[in-house]
Amino acid sequence: MPALKLFGRKWLAGTDDLVFPGLFEIILRIIWLSLMGTVTGRYYGYTWTCARGGDFVRIYLIGTCALLAIVLVVLIALVAHSARGSIVDTHARRHVPLLLGIKLVLIIPEVAWNVLGTIWAFTTVIDCPNDDDFTNTVIDILVCCDWVLFALAVFGIFMVIDPIGSIKLRGSQPEISIDTLKHKKVTRIWVRRFRWFFCWLIRDKQSHEAFTQVAGLFSSMFRNSDLVPSDIIAGCVLLRVKQKRESREQRRLELVAEQRLKYTSDLQEAFQGLPSWMSLETANHYARLAIAPYGCHLVFLEYCLTGIFKLLRLMTCCACFRAKKTIVKEDNCCLCNLAGVKYFSKKTEDEIIYVTFRNRLFELPFCVIVDHKTRAIVLCVRGSMSVRDVFTDLTSVPEKIEAEGVPEDAMAHKGMLMCANRLKKHLEDAGILDKAFGQYPSYNLILTGHSLGAGVAILLGLLMRPTYPDLKVFGFATPSGLLSLDAAKYTESFAMSIGIGDDFVMRLSIDSMEELRNQLLSVLQSCRLPKYRVMVNGFGYFLFGVPSRDLESTWRNDIPSPTHRHHRVLLQAENAYRNPFLYADVANRKFTKTRLYAAGRILHIAYKKKTKEDKKNQNPSDTFEMRWIKPEDLTELRVMPRMFKDHLPKNIIKTMETVLGEQRTEIVEFSEITII
Repeated sequence: MPALKLFGRKWLAGTDDLVFPGLFEIILRIIWLSLMGTVTGRYYGYTWTCARGGDFVRIYLIGTCALLAIVLVVLIALVAHSARGSIVDTHARRHVPLLLGIKLVLIIPEVAWNVLGTIWAFTTVIDCPNDDDFTNTVIDILVCCDWVLFALAVFGIFMVIDPIGSIKLRGSQPEISIDTLKHKKVTRIWVRRFRWFFCWLIRDKQSHEAFTQVAGLFSSMFRNSDLVPSDIIAGCVLLRVKQKRESREQRRLELVAEQRLKYTSDLQEAFQGLPSWMSLETANHYARLAIAPYGCHLVFLEYCLTGIFKLLRLMTCCACFRAKKTIVKEDNCCLCNLAGVKYFSKKTEDEIIYVTFRNRLFELPFCVIVDHKTRAIVLCVRGSMSVRDVFTDLTSVPEKIEAEGVPEDAMAHKGMLMCANRLKKHLEDAGILDKAFGQYPSYNLILTGHSLGAGVAILLGLLMRPTYPDLKVFGFATPSGLLSLDAAKYTESFAMSIGIGDDFVMRLSIDSMEELRNQLLSVLQSCRLPKYRVMVNGFGYFLFGVPSRDLESTWRNDIPSPTHRHHRVLLQAENAYRNPFLYADVANRKFTKTRLYAAGRILHIAYKKKTKEDKKNQNPSDTFEMRWIKPEDLTELRVMPRMFKDHLPKNIIKTMETVLGEQRTEIVEFSEITII
């Protein structure tokens, strides 16, 4: 950061991105130079006895050794200069573009000499003694490796080309600002990339809309930011260090002020005064149904080696030619996905009324199950499992939602709202719920889902409440960025959301991503270490955690690391003063004007910090505590070690079962003490 400028254009790489590639190539070149030196020493004398082409062989041997030596010197200088300075200190690396240009120009004579080597190794043009097997093997291998290296160099150049790095945007439309023209150009480029990379997706109006929306989001997020891909990786490592420092400082302040956020391990205390349907035991029951629509794919992910054996007894061989009790849409001939539904839900085919695994843009698989235990018809919506679902997630602009009882001017996540409307229409056209309630008229309607499915279930609940006023929704890892604040609070009367630990999806929205981008820019400017050191440290943090010494030594002394939100604002103001273009144009840019929040009454189950006794006894099991949180508490996206793991369905169910198990143990122990 900022991006490398070479040959009159910007590239998607920084001047500090050449350390590791350079070191790798240095090792290769040293090995090649050693081998070529050995070959030259052994074979040079034989070249005078060649029948024809001896001069070419001598030129090739001496020229190759000379070129390898020159390239080695250039590479060493390039790596040394690329490793200088902090991430934003480009002045310390001002010679890198020149050295890189020299390195790229040297490819031309290298190709010419490799052509000579190819002629010698694989043609009969040169007639020299062929008795030295070592020389023949080394030349053959080095010539092939050289061509592979050239191919990788060309591939790398195409990978780091910035499509708008040298485009002249002024001229044709002088009345439009440069930033607007760039936005249009970048959006078109992203749309073109999506069409190439996802050419197997059906090209219709919906795919074009999804591509355009996501392309506009990417353009808004990173246009003019001067960030390159490695900056984002380094920024995430630095954010982990910064956020751990903030957490430590926050705990210290809480101890001093004795005002720690009130978490509890007592379920009765946590659910006191709430409706009877809103309980952790009920939520745990529906969580197993929520993950059922994932089908056999989730079974294979959780049990890579034994998954097929868990499903064998539940499959139906040659189901295409046999009558089925359950209406199943778009499954395979052995009904493997239906077997996955039965495996997770523990239900028989008689209890599964309808299943569809049709997955398109803005269209999710779902199933309708009869749950006799809770006397409910349960509609389960699948979460993200495919590229189509990712585009649904990223089509996140606010869209007005209209339904009876919903606050006026309420806004919702566009992609999820389109899914909810399609699902509602599907249910009405097929008469699925009417048939279910015709068989079980006294049962209640429950909607549930995980991740994307949870968000769609809550929006579907809003749309269906006029018809089913007593419906309830159980969402697990419900995404943030779902509803405007008034609508989100309205859903608390009929929806319950559960999130675990540091789950990133519960904090993921357009606004939180924009704030994360601004924090990335901030920590990159505050860091005093070169990028290669940050990358190496990040690998160590992944294995062993962040050591306390790095919490302070990572940052420049002249820029304080913020511990509160107002400090963060002051830091951004200071960075804006140092680099006004960067922060005025990028940090203040907003993709949408309306902020969206998580929905439902949200129960957050957090990991309980282990006491000294637990650490002394080396107790490996996790314990948990919980509290009810507001939608406003899930607006900051944090980079944490468990941010992905805490989102997985298996981990959510395991956590709830652990909490329920601890509660039962405490009740039993209390009863025994009372009896005594």
